Amino acid sequence: MPSALERCCEGNLLLNCLSPADRGLLLPDMERVEYQRGETLFAAGSEVDFITFPLAQTVVTLVISMIDGRSAETATIGREGAVGGVVSHGGLPASTHALIQIAGPVLRMESVRLQEAKRRSETLRNLFTRYSDCLLAQVLQSVACNALHPIEERCLRWLLTLQDRLDSDVLPITQESLAGMLGVQRTYLTRILRMLQQQGLIEVGRGRITILNRTVIEEVACECHASVKRHYETVLGAVYSPSGRLIALQPPD
Repeated sequence: MPSALERCCEGNLLLNCLSPADRGLLLPDMERVEYQRGETLFAAGSEVDFITFPLAQTVVTLVISMIDGRSAETATIGREGAVGGVVSHGGLPASTHALIQIAGPVLRMESVRLQEAKRRSETLRNLFTRYSDCLLAQVLQSVACNALHPIEERCLRWLLTLQDRLDSDVLPITQESLAGMLGVQRTYLTRILRMLQQQGLIEVGRGRITILNRTVIEEVACECHASVKRHYETVLGAVYSPSGRLIALQPPD
């Protein structure tokens, strides 16, 4: 019978695609932790001591904050991935803030333990290298999107990215949080959301945004979400459901 931690691994697509041998290298050093929305995994400039694997609907955002207090999201990580020094040897300073956007459980392990496991397994090294490449692709695409695309398209891109990881039409995100991720004033975002709601794409409620027509949203959003999706498919073998949501990883040999 699988242990509790082994069952937890099924809640993270990156861990779930590991072979039993590779998973056995990680499980002894893992612990399950519950996080609340708004909690910090690590701050910019601090050492990254742990690798964190979001489970189920837990979502983490990587955020860059400016001196004047403004901030913007650079990447969104859910059950498909991991947060922390997945390539480095651990203990290196972080370049971003990692914040819990959607509360829930995670599995975490010390960064140095992951590096030890990677030294023992070529397939484990390959998997994390592929994942890191996909995470970098998301960050770079976000940079281009923020510089080149209008706020309406950026907003829809972010909502699609979040929905991929939650597998639900109802996104538990406040307007204040979304404005912070997009780097705009809440009053400005409220006007944008009202317009999108009038177009029949979304429904805005208290502390939530409901996706009403994903197919149309994918058509009118900028190309950035589709570009990142294709990269995940090519590099990590990402599998998407007929509705377009991320459901599994099948990395090439």
